[in-house]
Formats: sequence, structure tokens, C-alpha cells
Amino acid sequence: QVQLVESGGGLVQAGGSLRLSCAASGRIFKIYVMGWYRQAPGKQRELVAAITSGGRTNYADSMKGRFTISRDNAKNTVYLQMNSLKSEDTAVYYCAAEDWDTGTWDYWGQGTQVTVSS
Repeated sequence: QVQLVESGGGLVQAGGSLRLSCAASGRIFKIYVMGWYRQAPGKQRELVAAITSGGRTNYADSMKGRFTISRDNAKNTVYLQMNSLKSEDTAVYYCAAEDWDTGTWDYWGQGTQVTVSS
């Protein structure tokens, strides 16, 4: 089907920046929306940001102004630029893709850890 591989996580100090990347392969024609979710210990997975194939974006309120999602359709890659990171941004970040046919987030990456030290 569709394979998603994330990269770019790591350890950063509060106030710092990181950029996550997610490369899609396989039946990429099935992808409409790509996005990033995150899950912190003991919390539910939450949407961080999403972007359609046409470039429309959507952000969770707490990420607006700090995070920027972008997409390179030629490279089948989506990025998440994270600035002004806070300790509460510490989580496993997952790349996800929504299927054109089902309209659901059917495809997930393995996750990449982001740790923000205060």
C-alpha cells in the first residue's frame, strides 16, 4: 500500500528548533492529506498539523505560529518545521496519510521521538 518513513527527531533544548521529514512510497496516488500526529506519555494521540495535496494546511491551536507543515509533491515528502519548542512538545511524532477513497488516516509511520529539555 503506502509506506511512510519519518526522520529528524532528537533531543533539543527548550526554545530550539527541529525539522521532521516523512517520505512516502508505494501507492502514493492513494494519498490525499498528509499530516503529523504526536503522542506524549500517558496522553492520547493528537493531530499536530495536516496538509492537502493542494497545499491547504490545518494546525492544532497550540502549534499555530510555532510549527509549519509543508509538502514537496515531487519528492512525496512532508515536513514539519518546529520552532520555539517547549518541554510539553516532547512526544513521539507520527507521520500519517489520509486515503482518497476512505477519507481516513489509513497509513502511519513508525514514529520519531522528539525530546525537549527545559
